[in-house]
Amino acid sequence: MSGVQMITVEEGDGDQRVDRWLRRLFPHVSQGRIEKMCRKGELRVDGGRVKASTRLDVGQLVRIPPLPDKDHMPAPAQIRVSKADADMIRSCVIYRDDHVLALNKPSGLAVQGGSGQSRHVDGLAEALRFDLDEKPRLVHRLDKDTSGVLLLARTREVAARLTASFRHRETRKIYWAVVAGVPHPKAGSIRNGLVKAAGHGTRGEGEKMINVHPRDIDETPGATRAVTEYTVLEAVAKRAAWMALYPVTGRTHQLRAHMAELGHPIVGDGKYGGSGQDNLGDGWGAHLGGDISRKLHLHARTLMIEHPVSGAKLHLTAPLPDHMAETWGTFQWSPSDVPDDPFEDLE
Repeated sequence: MSGVQMITVEEGDGDQRVDRWLRRLFPHVSQGRIEKMCRKGELRVDGGRVKASTRLDVGQLVRIPPLPDKDHMPAPAQIRVSKADADMIRSCVIYRDDHVLALNKPSGLAVQGGSGQSRHVDGLAEALRFDLDEKPRLVHRLDKDTSGVLLLARTREVAARLTASFRHRETRKIYWAVVAGVPHPKAGSIRNGLVKAAGHGTRGEGEKMINVHPRDIDETPGATRAVTEYTVLEAVAKRAAWMALYPVTGRTHQLRAHMAELGHPIVGDGKYGGSGQDNLGDGWGAHLGGDISRKLHLHARTLMIEHPVSGAKLHLTAPLPDHMAETWGTFQWSPSDVPDDPFEDLE
């Protein structure tokens, strides 16, 4: 049994859950034991109690209680990725050099493990080592049902630089979405704050973000400021619109919650858009019916960021997933007909 340890979170290890950080350092310690340490207050960050899901920042001091010796624990299961999964995740690579790697993440594939998630990008990253000794590291996230550009760092040092870029908003991410109805005006800025509403179940299943009017943000406990720029690229009468969305801030479910509050939920968004099947235009409900897929129509189309080593501008673009490409075909929309960056004048 080890003694109490005090470990400082290093560069490249910030912005990740404390349980995942701990299991990287001590893979022989089970998830159940970590959660028990949190419940009993034995695992602390900067002296305070934490949950297993608490995210760490670089420089924080983590108190780790005595742990069982590795020799007295069952050997951890070696991470294995099936050939089918390895081929799948490698086929998603849209950019790779010695320092960074970008995927076109499929809709329906979680980025990290969680409640009921055994198959996710972080686990499948074992198949993305290519010629390096370590697997690539996540530096930002996408919702499970959101597809598109996902950037990973291939070394610890690069991960620290990219994490800082995302934290300091030195990136530009443009999403494409289909929404029910057509927003008016056709371009604008949404500045509602967001606050998390508690979900149900022991792990908080069903959590969602609630919009807060800008004047009430400072007086609402837990609320954070959120800004989304939007513009309509094409429309089908009053029934649906192809949107470009630019999240100036990066809050959980920001685009989904903001568009729903605007009265035009993203097609396929059952959490924020209601469960109505038909939406004939300017009415509520996130399903258009007919041949339009009920999957979420939200795609991280482009990511622009300074390369962490060369300093060159990286401009990464991800093709639409199949269900969205079919919708584009149904509405006779063409990606080549719109600008790469409709928000360029905002700089």
